[in-house]
Amino acid sequence: MACVVVYFSIMAKIMVAMSGGVDSSLAAALLYEQGHEVVGVTLHLWDGDDPRLNESLCCSQEMTESARRVCAQLGIDYYVFNYQREFRRHVIEYFLDDYAQGYTPNPCMACNRDLKFRVLLQRAEALGYDAVATGHYARIVAAAAADGQLQYQLWRAVDHDKDQSYMLHMLGQHELARLRFPIGEYSKAQVRELAAARGLASADRPESQDICFVPGGDYRNLLREERPESLRPGPIVDRSGRELGQHSGLPGYTIGQRRGLGIAAGEPLYVTGVDVARNALVVGPAAELQRHELSAAQVTFVDGSWPATSFDCLAQIRSHAAPVAVTVQPEGYGRMQVGFAQPQRAVARGQAVVLYDGDRVLGGGKIIA
Repeated sequence: MACVVVYFSIMAKIMVAMSGGVDSSLAAALLYEQGHEVVGVTLHLWDGDDPRLNESLCCSQEMTESARRVCAQLGIDYYVFNYQREFRRHVIEYFLDDYAQGYTPNPCMACNRDLKFRVLLQRAEALGYDAVATGHYARIVAAAAADGQLQYQLWRAVDHDKDQSYMLHMLGQHELARLRFPIGEYSKAQVRELAAARGLASADRPESQDICFVPGGDYRNLLREERPESLRPGPIVDRSGRELGQHSGLPGYTIGQRRGLGIAAGEPLYVTGVDVARNALVVGPAAELQRHELSAAQVTFVDGSWPATSFDCLAQIRSHAAPVAVTVQPEGYGRMQVGFAQPQRAVARGQAVVLYDGDRVLGGGKIIA
C-alpha cells in the first residue's frame, strides 16, 4: 500500500480540543497557519467550585484561561463545552467501578474513547465541522486499499518517548477519517520551540502528570469518598490460600507491589492478584508475577476487520512498556488470547493490551485475565 500522512489539501473547518497546554495550543496554531477555519474548544468536566481543581493542571480554571489566551492570540473563536454529566458517567463511574471489581482502570483511555473521540466528534459533525484535532502524539496515515478506497491507519508518533498511540488504539475508520494530530511529526522539544517562536502563551507551561480528577495522584481518597465499601479490609493470602496478614482494601494495591504489605516472610513477596469474591489480596514470590499469556475483551481493530486466524505481532501491556513479541489467537468476536514469546511481569487486569506491526497500531482490548 502507498501511505501518506493525512493533511488537508483544501481549507477545512476544524475544531481543536484545547487543554491550555503547549501541545494542543501548537496544534491549533499549525492548523490556523495552514489556512483552515479553526475554532478552539475546552471540555468543562468538573464543577468549577470543586476544591480538587486547585491542584489539577489538566482541569483548572487557569488552564482554561490559558487556552482562551492562545485563541485570542491566534484570532480564532473559543468555546467551552459542558460535559460534566458525560464525564461523570463514562470516566469517573467507570474508574470507580473497575477498581471495585478488582481491575486497574485507565481513565485517560476512557476519556479519549467516550468523550474526545465520540461525544466531541458527534458535536463537531452536528455543527458542520470537517474534523476534530487534538494535541496527541500520534500519526494518522492514509493508505490506498486494493479497491482504491482510502484506509486510515494509526501510527506511533515520531517521538517515541512521548508517543500516545497506546491510548488511542480503540479508534476506527470513522474516527480516524475525521481526526487530525498535527504534532505527531514533532518531538516534544520541537513542539516547545515552535510554540515559543510563535509567542504562544502556553509555550512554557508544565505538563500535568496526574489523573485530572485525582490531583496529587492518590486515587484512594476518591474511593474513600465515593466507594468506601470497596476499601474493606480482608486477608492477604498466598497462592495456596494460606493467610499471611490483612490488607486495608483491595483497590489500594497494584500488581507487582512489594512495599506496604505489612507481612514478614522468608523471601520478598509481591502482589500477584486479587480475589474479589473473597476480598483477598494474593501475594507470592517474584516468579509468580511472570505471565505467559493473557485474555482480552472489548477488542477492536483499527481497520474494522476481525482476523480469521492467529497471527504474530508486537504488543504493549502498559502505556510506557516496551513492545514485546506475541502470538494473537482471536476468539469469539471482541475477545482474544495473547501469548508472549517471553514471559512478562505484572500483567494488570483492566489495562489495555495494544497490538502493533512496527509503528502501526493494529488494535487492542482490555486485559481481563
